[in-house]
Amino acid sequence: MKSFICLVIFFFAGLGHAYGASHFRICAFNLHSFGEAKAKKSSVMRTLTQIIARCDVTLLQEVRDRKERALSELLERLNRFQAEHRYQAVASQRLGRSDSYQEQYVFVYRADTATVTGHYQSPDNRPGDVDAFAREPFVVRFRAPKTAIKEFVLIPQHTAPANTSKELDALYDVLQDVRKMWKTEDVMLLGDFNADCAYAKRKREKLQLITDKNLHWLIADETDTTVRASTSCSYDRIVVHGQRFASAVVPSSAKAFNFQMEYGLTEEQALEVSDHYPVEVLLKNGAHKLLPSFFGDLSRETEQKMFKSFSCFFLSPLVVQTLTW
Repeated sequence: MKSFICLVIFFFAGLGHAYGASHFRICAFNLHSFGEAKAKKSSVMRTLTQIIARCDVTLLQEVRDRKERALSELLERLNRFQAEHRYQAVASQRLGRSDSYQEQYVFVYRADTATVTGHYQSPDNRPGDVDAFAREPFVVRFRAPKTAIKEFVLIPQHTAPANTSKELDALYDVLQDVRKMWKTEDVMLLGDFNADCAYAKRKREKLQLITDKNLHWLIADETDTTVRASTSCSYDRIVVHGQRFASAVVPSSAKAFNFQMEYGLTEEQALEVSDHYPVEVLLKNGAHKLLPSFFGDLSRETEQKMFKSFSCFFLSPLVVQTLTW
């Protein structure tokens, strides 16, 4: 009987360890013209460091770092701020239709939890609509062995407000190209889509990126991703392709991160950082894939609560005493 008790204890202890393992956080943040000027403001850089250090992979948009000093400063701060992680970055070329205004997509990631296994600049050569994007996607494939999904592709997009619907249509085509080229269904699209308020002019039912049943929009339409109190728009989005990827997402984890409230900033102080909140989502750790679903088609959160209830019962002093008689 004592052997049985030991097995029960180890069983539930193992489950607790598996469920307690940290999840993998993917974030997307429009930095609102990030360059030398912002890099010189220590309070802004301190807040940016705190925000980005929360994430395993962060897509940065509106990086306008012509001399490539601001990004280096940010990486140095991140690596000083969290010594237990090592941060690296992979960046697109400078993108834009004019020499006077160009941006980069930058992925900052923890090199100890994720590695880049491939990347390419998507060609803006859509048949019948060459140059559909103001800033064509920079597609990156990551391997994250501690997650349930192991490997996935991220497609970033910061749409031009005047052509949001057109660019979202073209983004759907990029998704199909990535699926064929890399033979994968595990793709996430993320970034400032400008997919709300005055910029989303075309009816939703006409956009394949919305109507395709294989695509799961994780940031709700009513989510405000803007800092200004005078606006309430869900511009920034996260979309995953396929049921496998959707099932690897921690339920209800997709949200906007209100750094103004989290760090006790005034609106003016927050706007110095950005006029957008970052959006984020959690991926389940690998233990979720290894654990069997003992109770059928219940969510992992429900299973976890049930396991805790059972463990509290089996490991209670009265039950332990009874079983060891």
